[in-house]
Amino acid sequence: MNRQQDMMTECKQLAWACRETCQRTLFKYCLQMDGEHTAPKHVKTMIDCIQICQVAADFITRESENHTSVCETCASICDKCVTSCEMLGGKHMKACADACRKCAEMCRKMSGMQMAA
Repeated sequence: MNRQQDMMTECKQLAWACRETCQRTLFKYCLQMDGEHTAPKHVKTMIDCIQICQVAADFITRESENHTSVCETCASICDKCVTSCEMLGGKHMKACADACRKCAEMCRKMSGMQMAA
């Protein structure tokens, strides 16, 4: 594998892991906690993150020429999810924020990369 393929594989894996972590945290923790954890803005941010991570992984999988703009958007939404989760605190929210942070960092790297012809 070349460096580009390695980065694509890593980004796809981190996006999928972020999606799974956010989804698990939202449905198995936040909705059980109620209160601030179920505030509409927080829930919408987490759902946005879940969805954009799946889209980013899908675009990378099929080697779409549009992956760079999707990865750029994914990084931005993951950053918002980090902020939202960190505001709530606790180990579950920290784990979610960490997954989002890793995904955002890798997506930023991918957003600057063009697919090889």
